[in-house]
Amino acid sequence: MTHPAEHDDPRTPDDAARRAQDVVARILARQGTALASTAGQDRSGDEGDLEREARAGTRRVQGLAHDREEISEVEYRQVRLERVVLVGLRIDTTEEEAENSLRELAALAETAGSEVLDGLIQRRSQPDPATYLGSGKAKELADIVAACDADTVIVDEELSPSQRRGLEDVVDAKVVDRTALILDIFAQHAKSREGKAQVELAQLEYLLPRLRGWGDSMSRQAGGRVAGGAGIGSRGPGETKIELDRRRIRTRMAKLREDIRKMEPARRTQRLARRRGAVPSVAIAGYTNAGKSTLLNRLTGAGVLVEDALFATLDPTVRRATTPDGRAYTLTDTVGFVRNLPTQLVEAFRSTLEEVGEADVIVHVVDAAHPDPVGQVEAVRSVLATIEGAADIPELIALNKADLATPEQLALLRTAFPGAVAVSARTGFGVDDLARVLEGMLPRPRIEVDLVVPYSRGDLVHAVHEDGEVSFEEYVDRGTRVVARVDEALAARLREAAASSDD
Repeated sequence: MTHPAEHDDPRTPDDAARRAQDVVARILARQGTALASTAGQDRSGDEGDLEREARAGTRRVQGLAHDREEISEVEYRQVRLERVVLVGLRIDTTEEEAENSLRELAALAETAGSEVLDGLIQRRSQPDPATYLGSGKAKELADIVAACDADTVIVDEELSPSQRRGLEDVVDAKVVDRTALILDIFAQHAKSREGKAQVELAQLEYLLPRLRGWGDSMSRQAGGRVAGGAGIGSRGPGETKIELDRRRIRTRMAKLREDIRKMEPARRTQRLARRRGAVPSVAIAGYTNAGKSTLLNRLTGAGVLVEDALFATLDPTVRRATTPDGRAYTLTDTVGFVRNLPTQLVEAFRSTLEEVGEADVIVHVVDAAHPDPVGQVEAVRSVLATIEGAADIPELIALNKADLATPEQLALLRTAFPGAVAVSARTGFGVDDLARVLEGMLPRPRIEVDLVVPYSRGDLVHAVHEDGEVSFEEYVDRGTRVVARVDEALAARLREAAASSDD
């Protein structure tokens, strides 16, 4: 799926063509994509079957109209992807890194509901300011699009408005960049009110600088002598249609921001309630499709959607779990990250990402079978660095899909990330070890108590078992004697109850 620049290949044209065909076959086979490590696995019977069926019922299908005029006249490219060709530039990366990036783009395109037909990679020192690709490669891309009967070109970077228009003019097909593709996937998968509002806000922020008009048809101004005799009485407020559209978008964005701001207190209240109960919080973070939701289901039996697709989880799921020694804690499944995650999404999902910043421990799930797991870790950490407080939270790396990784891969990752735990969330391998390591990282109650709780305050004894660490318990005449470690708030309630029993 790549057509490398021939001028930097010393071999014959036949060798270069054969090598390009080999690369095309590798990428189209999806070897090494974020989905490859679990491709072909049967998901029937897994958690989330009902939601998966609902998504499949609205999955995009092939065979829709390929009217080029209709495609070019769409003001906001609400990405209707069926038959696509991928495009990437190799600037300061190796050939393998460029291929991995295009494989990930292929997985994103397939998640959005499209069929990947072909692809092209050009080696350049920098993108062309007019058409992203060089003029010769852009014409070659146009030939590929025509030969494949493709209707969409997806570029593996964020394009400027002028680059997108310039490339569209050359290839005579709709051009979509990586950011628009990811936004489209988020729009398909968002299901909560807050998630939908966040995605729409990100889409509008992306759209605003990319609005375009088509000459006089966009005008809302009327001068003195207007064709058709419309003069006096026809003058408008001097606002063109594109200006009107921009104003409406800004108004809608302001309303969405206000709506999201009003939703934040509910989420904050839930977090504070968990804090008041002194329940430790664990956030599951990681690259998209690394297996975060599967691990949550394995640890808690949550039954959340598990799908072999990118960005299957957008809305955070909070579930209760217990450590091997019986202490309760909460597990939060968060949205997955990806390389070059659009800044609009990071800002729009700020309130959701705060769940990570409020955690006591971050379980960083890594796809150990991926060809570039270290690159995925770096991409996730770069996003976590933008979340206030996340950099100071202890991190536990879970090398997931260990059953699919080679021993050499696991050995290298253990060297790169000391303290990491190899697991397979799907089979259960290593999950008990992970739970034990996590138990040791959770904050422990600091205050020791040794007192008698009246039998009438069984609720306090229950709270000690739920939120504290009980080392000794016995029943005496005046009540239940408890020797335990608890937090300050619960210790104060226990002392008050014990004092009342003494009176």
